Amino acid sequence: MLTPIIQSYQNRIITLTDQPPKPSSEKIRVSKIMADRGICSRREADAWMERGWVKVDGQIVGVGHKADPACQIELASEARNERAQLVTILLNKPVGYVSGQPEPAYEPAVRLITKENHFVSRGEPELERGHFEGLAPAGRLDIDSKGLLVFTQDGRVARSLIGETTDVEKEYLVRVTGKMKDNGIKLLRHGLSIDGQKLLPAFVEWMNEEQLRFILKEGKKRQIRRMCEQVGLEVVGLKRVRIGKVMLGNLPEGQWRFLRPDEIF
Repeated sequence: MLTPIIQSYQNRIITLTDQPPKPSSEKIRVSKIMADRGICSRREADAWMERGWVKVDGQIVGVGHKADPACQIELASEARNERAQLVTILLNKPVGYVSGQPEPAYEPAVRLITKENHFVSRGEPELERGHFEGLAPAGRLDIDSKGLLVFTQDGRVARSLIGETTDVEKEYLVRVTGKMKDNGIKLLRHGLSIDGQKLLPAFVEWMNEEQLRFILKEGKKRQIRRMCEQVGLEVVGLKRVRIGKVMLGNLPEGQWRFLRPDEIF
């Protein structure tokens, strides 16, 4: 991952340099360059450019501007300050709630993010109306599953968790019934396909006679349930307990907390 070096510029501009690629004859959108470098999401880049908060090679640029991938990008201090105010929320989702858009007769999990359901620890801010602006789930957890679900305003966090190149681990505890095929564990670890696509290698082990532990680096729709079906098992309970380095821990079901400054995925 590229590590930005941040320095002040004319008391207003923050210069971000990182080890950009070698100059290229092909220019691409600045918003994509910023997203690829982990500065922000494309949406955030466009919003900042609309406000005149982005300089490319010393010149303020607008939305849609294209540049060499090796260009120098500078952010106004206002952009960095705004980014520092973005929040990420961890929710212990119960069964019966959907991660994103509501389905008929079901509620979206975001409705559980209330002051009453806040699992407050020392030093945490209070929930404010502004925390819901641009707040979106970074990944999904199906309606029949429970556990750690992430909501964020920060495009960098979302990209790290659900971007095309993400390799963040997700850990699940899975209760099953049925009789597994003789080579079932081997197939679960690497050897299955879903919708014609071969799955990435996974870590799978028995925790006890009724429970498996899965660690995945991808998240296809109902993936674990469909994997288990292919080896003769039925999932009767699924709980996500970790995303990257962030654990569900003692967060009560149905409650939420803010991601702490010392936590990274």
